[in-house]
Amino acid sequence: MIKILIVEDNAEMAMGLELNLKKEGYKVLKAATGEEALKRVFQDGPDLILLDVMLPGISGLDVCRELRQRSVSTPIIMLTAKGEELDRVLGLEIGADDYVTKPFGVRELMARIRVCLRRQSAQPQLSRYRFGNVEIDFDRYRATIGDRHVEFTQKEFDLLSYLIHNREVVVSRDRLLNEVWGYDSYPTTRTVDTHILKLRKKIEEDPSNPKFILSVYGGGYRFVG
Repeated sequence: MIKILIVEDNAEMAMGLELNLKKEGYKVLKAATGEEALKRVFQDGPDLILLDVMLPGISGLDVCRELRQRSVSTPIIMLTAKGEELDRVLGLEIGADDYVTKPFGVRELMARIRVCLRRQSAQPQLSRYRFGNVEIDFDRYRATIGDRHVEFTQKEFDLLSYLIHNREVVVSRDRLLNEVWGYDSYPTTRTVDTHILKLRKKIEEDPSNPKFILSVYGGGYRFVG
């Protein structure tokens, strides 16, 4: 299920957004401050963020800037008040994907969400990626660790690729099942854990104390590198 994080300090507005998003089949996460939003992004790994510009403490613009500086590519739709042209322009310049002006229609917002999610899934993938002494060759489905080549099964490689492309973000087991295995495969979350163990044995110096593929209690996994 696609997760959308609502970052809005107006409780009534947040509740209205939550109800409409749930009607569309999305799972909803909420945060009322910029600090809480940053925490939820890295803990819960939402697929899209609805981010109000005017927040107590850290502003929505600062949240957007911080996420992009930390290489988080999750789509961000800024929610701005009517007439805040400068905020809209600045938001797009620092990495927001779109903006919606309050008050907005539900249909318009849902359409913009769908566009952002489609655009995200169509982004070009990396051909090579290096972390530590490991270099991943996405075209050849293998890794080089020092002068040693490591081969992967197709599913191991798909899983590693997904984690790398969502690096620094906590990805739940359910999300990995949906995105890597697909709804038609019906594996269990144990399947994810088993493949994670296999990946760690292949790329981690000490699989029992991993540096790259980290477990997050109650959350899933997070790739760091």
